[in-house]
Amino acid sequence: MIRFLLFILLILPFESQAQDVNSLLKEAQQQESLLRESEAFSKYAQVVRLQPSNLAVLCKCSELCTYIGGREIDKVKKTDYFRAGKTYAAAALKINPNSSEANVVMAMAIGRLTLIASGKDKIASVNDIKLYADKAIKLDPANFKAYHVLGKWNYEISNLNFLERTLAKLFYGDVPKASLGDAIADYEKARSINPGYILNYLELAKAYYRNDQKKKAIDLLVSMMPLPNHVFDDTRIKNEGNRLLKEWR
Repeated sequence: MIRFLLFILLILPFESQAQDVNSLLKEAQQQESLLRESEAFSKYAQVVRLQPSNLAVLCKCSELCTYIGGREIDKVKKTDYFRAGKTYAAAALKINPNSSEANVVMAMAIGRLTLIASGKDKIASVNDIKLYADKAIKLDPANFKAYHVLGKWNYEISNLNFLERTLAKLFYGDVPKASLGDAIADYEKARSINPGYILNYLELAKAYYRNDQKKKAIDLLVSMMPLPNHVFDDTRIKNEGNRLLKEWR
């Protein structure tokens, strides 16, 4: 907890006077539209300091922490961002446990933390991801991010080989049921709700390719390329898509 507080203090610029919240929000949104996520996060985090119960901004801070942390190479910084993302999500859920957005950002934050977890913590995290994503969809059936999270969940769990499943069950508990078909269905649902969500195209293409539907996978990557970028990682995602197109064609 102490390290998290120090982390927040380090990433926030010093303000001699508290800025107007509306001004901070405008600056944050402008930075976000320019795909400057670190700068946007800094502004949103200042809003949280002034308005600790601002649900929408808490959710935005959590989401940005998962994005920024995912790009960090330094393991300590990566962990700090992921934990900060979970902390913001927990604060949002405390304000409104029936917020679909608060539930999906918690699922996203836990998903990121799962990447650096081990043992029983990883298995417990896997179950929690689905719990929060399912609740997000129940609260808002149009939450495309929640369907994407479920798609990724089904894809990764169904991709475990026999040895991995046996070892996980032996040492850490039962592995939840998941299927590639469910992953594709979840990704397709996310795409039907938000056809501009670039990451979803990449993950759906990988699922179709693994399902021996190569043409569908290639067509998805081709249709992804002209879409406008909405987040910083979209350029990297398109680069990966180009690499896969060369490999699959």
